[in-house]
Amino acid sequence: MPTYITTPIYYVNALPHLGHAYTTIVADAYSRFRRLCGDDVRFQTGTDEHGEKIAEAAAKAGESPRDYVDRIAVAFRETWPLLAVEPDTIIRTTDGEHIRTVQAILQQVYDRGDIYFSEYSGLYCKGCERFLTEKELVDGKCPDHLVEPKPITEQNYFFRMSAYQEWLIDHIKANPDFITPERYRNEVLSFLSEPLEDLCISRPTSRLTWGIPLPFDEGFVTYVWFDALINYLSGIGYPDSPDFEKYWPTAEHVIAKDILKPHAIYWPTMLRAMGVAPYERLHVHGYWNVDATKMSKSLGNVVRPRELVETYGVDTVRYFVLREMSFGLDSSFSGEAVLARHNADLANDLGNLFSRSLTMIAKYAAGRVPERDSGSALTPDDRELMSALSAMVIQYRECMDEFRFHKALQAVWEVIGLLNRYIVTNAPWELAKHARQTDRLRTVLYFLAEALWKMTLVLGPIMPATAEKMAAALGMADRFAHAVLDDALEWGTIPAETALGTVGPLFPRLEKKGEAKAAPAEPAKANANTNRGAVADEGLIGFDQFKAVELRVAEVVAAERVAKSERLLKLTVRAPEERTIVAGIAQHYTPETLIGLKVLIVANLKPTKLMGIASHGMVLAAKEQTADGGERLVLATVAGPVAIGSRVA
Repeated sequence: MPTYITTPIYYVNALPHLGHAYTTIVADAYSRFRRLCGDDVRFQTGTDEHGEKIAEAAAKAGESPRDYVDRIAVAFRETWPLLAVEPDTIIRTTDGEHIRTVQAILQQVYDRGDIYFSEYSGLYCKGCERFLTEKELVDGKCPDHLVEPKPITEQNYFFRMSAYQEWLIDHIKANPDFITPERYRNEVLSFLSEPLEDLCISRPTSRLTWGIPLPFDEGFVTYVWFDALINYLSGIGYPDSPDFEKYWPTAEHVIAKDILKPHAIYWPTMLRAMGVAPYERLHVHGYWNVDATKMSKSLGNVVRPRELVETYGVDTVRYFVLREMSFGLDSSFSGEAVLARHNADLANDLGNLFSRSLTMIAKYAAGRVPERDSGSALTPDDRELMSALSAMVIQYRECMDEFRFHKALQAVWEVIGLLNRYIVTNAPWELAKHARQTDRLRTVLYFLAEALWKMTLVLGPIMPATAEKMAAALGMADRFAHAVLDDALEWGTIPAETALGTVGPLFPRLEKKGEAKAAPAEPAKANANTNRGAVADEGLIGFDQFKAVELRVAEVVAAERVAKSERLLKLTVRAPEERTIVAGIAQHYTPETLIGLKVLIVANLKPTKLMGIASHGMVLAAKEQTADGGERLVLATVAGPVAIGSRVA
């Protein structure tokens, strides 16, 4: 099945930042996932190189617009390999073929009567390079650039976008997945509930010359959005290329929410005017915030991808952004949060699991995958592991397809926790001491090897370099290159006697600023003073230990009693992603009193099962002695308004 996935083409008025990196990592991970599912994938990104902001940035740099865009476009192109991003096409709007396609479409739409000449007065935001309506302003300012738009009156060409308003409303309502997540679908429908204005699609050359000339009037250049959006077609050879026929019917666009209106309104109506079917899905994500402010090159509070990769490693960066952000919602970035994810999830959970498993196979099975003892019955632990792995693969597929990457990874990490518990429960080191347990030892080691192979497959789209290391260490490098996700649902995919390779730590622990943790020095002999200091500090923790505990503000959205328990409540909380937490507060709170309450949770606690329910975190509460000698629990809450998911510092 063909799949066509695109990022927006990035505006080259500044260098790449984390916002660009996130969008592109998402598209890359999705393209790798679709290939893992067996699809024929086309993945496209690129750069948007015309418009007023480009001309202005070039002038400030003392360069011609052409020299400027050539230089910045290279910076974007060089960023993608750093992030293990592998697009099939990188398009530039200054490419000759793109320019010819834009002009052909303009002429086509003009000839149909859907472009006309008129005078317009409105509020113009130079940062957005478009006219804004009063409804879009916040306190009289552009919400994205925090400046007041200037009133402008000028003659221009207009696209009859309003003629397609009812068609667009009907199409969105008839196709619930056309715009996802649902909140953005509702936002677009709300905007379309009022009359839609026609779209100004030109700029006079008296004001701007750096653009694609209109084919029917060289006194004007094309509005940058009418130019840029067409890249999704010109990049696959519209109108008569076989690639266009193959890929366009499956087109999926990934964007940030600040460009929702052009992609959800301008672009579908343009396509309709051209007689081209609309794209299949539009996926909209939120902002990365630093100090509670949207990360933006316009505001100057940016994080550069190269610095992140140099500090933490490419797969840590990819894992962090996909795990930390609930797709569609805003998320907060901090170096401390990246470090915590690296050390807790990657070094402690995944890295230790992989290392200890291979070490045991090397020690107890001569470094070869043992053949499972088919004559012995499966234990409950074996059956639980097999069931959990199959359920994980199914959930992973569903979540990745729905762009719920954090949920897909949450499901994977639940199985990682189960595998660590499987090792502890079955204790291969104990089985190895008894000859009569040899068959059981082989079975346990077989299950570990098979499970790690399945984890390798599902982690491939997220952390490709790490997955390749894992596959090589499992002796499955050749199979990994052409594996499909369905392989993860099969058992016996690693042939018996497969020789395992060697691999160093997948994720060495990091200290602040990404420095590798040094091996402990030989301890010096203690003296009386150091002994006294140790006694004085007994029971205290260091600041680094405290920072490793991730406390967040969460809102309780559902609560119910746990069957057969007088003490436990099952809570569904948002922080900002939804998660289940089982809390021992049923004797102190009724479910209905908790709905809407903002509480504090430990967000990075390892999952555990209570009464058969997986709990992902802990709700904080104070324990108070009552006058009758009993105890009362009081939930920790916040005193004032604060965003869901805010980290407690």
